[in-house]
Amino acid sequence: MAIADLFNRVFKARPKDLSEPQAEGGIAGVRSAWAESVAAGLTPARMSAILADCDKGEIEAFMTLAEEMEERDPHYASVLGQRKRAISGVTPTVKPASEAARDKEIAEAVTRWIAEHEGFPGLVEDLLDSLAKGFSVVEIDWRTDREAWAPAGFIWRPQRFFQFDRETGRELRLRDEADAVNGVPLRLHKFVRHTAKLKSGHAFRGGLARVVAFSWLCKAYTLKDWMAFVELYGLPLRLGRYGPGASQKDIATLFRAVANIGTDAAAVIPKFMDIEFVDTKSGTGTQPIFENLARYVDEQVSKAVLGQTMTTDDGSSMAQAKVHNDVRLDIAQADARSVSAAINRDLVTPFVKLNYGADAVPPRLLIEIDEPEDTEKLVKNVTGLVGAGVRFNEAEIRRRVGMSDPEKGDAVIGNAPAELRTPVEKARAHEASRRFALAREDGPDDELDLIRDEMLADWEPVMNEVLDPVRGAIEGAQSYEDALERLAALDGLPASRLIEALVKGMFEARATGDVEDG
Repeated sequence: MAIADLFNRVFKARPKDLSEPQAEGGIAGVRSAWAESVAAGLTPARMSAILADCDKGEIEAFMTLAEEMEERDPHYASVLGQRKRAISGVTPTVKPASEAARDKEIAEAVTRWIAEHEGFPGLVEDLLDSLAKGFSVVEIDWRTDREAWAPAGFIWRPQRFFQFDRETGRELRLRDEADAVNGVPLRLHKFVRHTAKLKSGHAFRGGLARVVAFSWLCKAYTLKDWMAFVELYGLPLRLGRYGPGASQKDIATLFRAVANIGTDAAAVIPKFMDIEFVDTKSGTGTQPIFENLARYVDEQVSKAVLGQTMTTDDGSSMAQAKVHNDVRLDIAQADARSVSAAINRDLVTPFVKLNYGADAVPPRLLIEIDEPEDTEKLVKNVTGLVGAGVRFNEAEIRRRVGMSDPEKGDAVIGNAPAELRTPVEKARAHEASRRFALAREDGPDDELDLIRDEMLADWEPVMNEVLDPVRGAIEGAQSYEDALERLAALDGLPASRLIEALVKGMFEARATGDVEDG
């Protein structure tokens, strides 16, 4: 089967190349599944050396550190996860290349095998691992049967399994014993690769971990010093007193007792000795320094990851949160476009070429982040325009306000669609429209009169729905007291037709432009 790569070079696809894993790790070798810690005992000098090696293309230690940073800092992990899930939680859509039957068939297949794949949200989240580390790689587990070549799963591969070519620093290659210096090329159509375009330059220098690395290290030192401070000043000072006749053995006994009180909360001393607990205040002026520095670092990390601080840190007002939420929306939309492009390039296109031939035109898989809409303002504007004679698509308006189209048999509030109306309702609607149109020539007062008349025309069946249970209770009573008991036992009164009539009348009155919000 002939398929082309990103550079339009035609290759012969072999089932073995697609179905067998290429980037699997192991116990030993250059792609060990187990990595030694880099963050443990990290110093500024060691951090500087790791970043310098990364600048030269030696990325293994830095990629390990970037992963440990997420594991060791709750705030960094939280804001990074928030940014990822803003994209991975969105349901993708697939748009065919054209309205032709073949293109629609291809789009349906992409929807079935890729967009609706149970592992698709995980694929998106794994690809967005590039936000922290600059790039991410997911290996496709292709499977084939008589129906289609399709992905059975998506396997995230650690960034330390890969390297970039020595000449340009742009070609991603797999670390392998076959070529320990340069690595080996990635198999065609076997991997989905995503690069986080957060800044210009090499991919391995463009991740957020690079931006927050030294801030993360400073916070780690701050928390360590803070814990030492709390341990030193969090408990009262234990002061042992011994008399002038105490021997060295007595003094040593007292010292051990004072030391043990801090850990065991118990000690035994001679009767003539004394232990005093002194509450010290010497550290109260120093404590906010550690806390303020840790909070400052968290705020800078929030800005780097989310572009704002108001939805993650304290002190935000509602107005501030709305402004900063728009900034985060821009970032989410950019991430969605970027990851959609990677999936279309490395997954959708190979799927289409493998199953429909090299001449097939792939559809577009889109992850779209819509801006939240003010539905109250939308309804108000639509209502005003309806009064001016503008017509709208009802289904579109319902979709934008988050409501579904009514189906046959549903209880409907307001004017039901023509296909769901009974013959009597259709006749009433036609008569109301005719009278409403004629009344436009006579001014708004006549229009309101017509609305009133239309509501009063149905007053008897509308009110009967409410009054019938009351009448039944009174007519069946044997005495005045029995009637009162029956009325008190009524559990609510049916008023759906009354509510519908009032809502309909208010809507029609508002559409004329003569009803103000009270």
